[in-house]
Amino acid sequence: MRLFQTRRRAVLYLCVTLLLALPVLVALPQHAAPQTPASPLVFVVDPAQSTVHWALGSSLHTVHGTLALKRGTLQVDPATGKAGGEIVVDATSGQSGNDGRDKKMHKEVLESTRFGEIIFRPDGVTGKLETQGKSMVQVHGVFVLHGSEHELTVPVEANLSGDHWSGSAKFSVPFIEWGLKNPGTWLLKVEHSVAIELELKGTIGARVTRDS
Repeated sequence: MRLFQTRRRAVLYLCVTLLLALPVLVALPQHAAPQTPASPLVFVVDPAQSTVHWALGSSLHTVHGTLALKRGTLQVDPATGKAGGEIVVDATSGQSGNDGRDKKMHKEVLESTRFGEIIFRPDGVTGKLETQGKSMVQVHGVFVLHGSEHELTVPVEANLSGDHWSGSAKFSVPFIEWGLKNPGTWLLKVEHSVAIELELKGTIGARVTRDS
């Protein structure tokens, strides 16, 4: 009989202890199962929907022109900020609406028959890239112009919507400082930097794995 009472008291003690501990256990933070890190995003540029505008100031007026996109694919890891890929512009497509001026630009400045592509290869993104909606980020990379590589950081406004994306950027390229010929004369003085305005659109392709 005494053994039975001892066991009953032990069972009652255990039940009371569990009832007291239950609210504490419920209040503890619940740890979800480990999630697989998101894979880098792949942005495919659609050249038909993308534009490159440039403007060069001078002592007389500002010259406006365009360039055509050839292709582009960017990979961005939102978790780490690492980036890759390239955006390729057709240097031979440059035009300003004046045949004589454009001929001089291609022959003496861009030398586009020798250096037919202008390339930007991103390697890092600073700022939070939202997987949907608008983001303001800084994209750092290597800008290849006239056969030479130069570091460049470009401010980009990105907008992701479903499987489509768009991005716009405005920046300056100090082309004379980078070794290209000054197209000005003793009478016509030109600025040493050309203003670039990008409008890119495309689709978000298949995600790449972190091991690829």
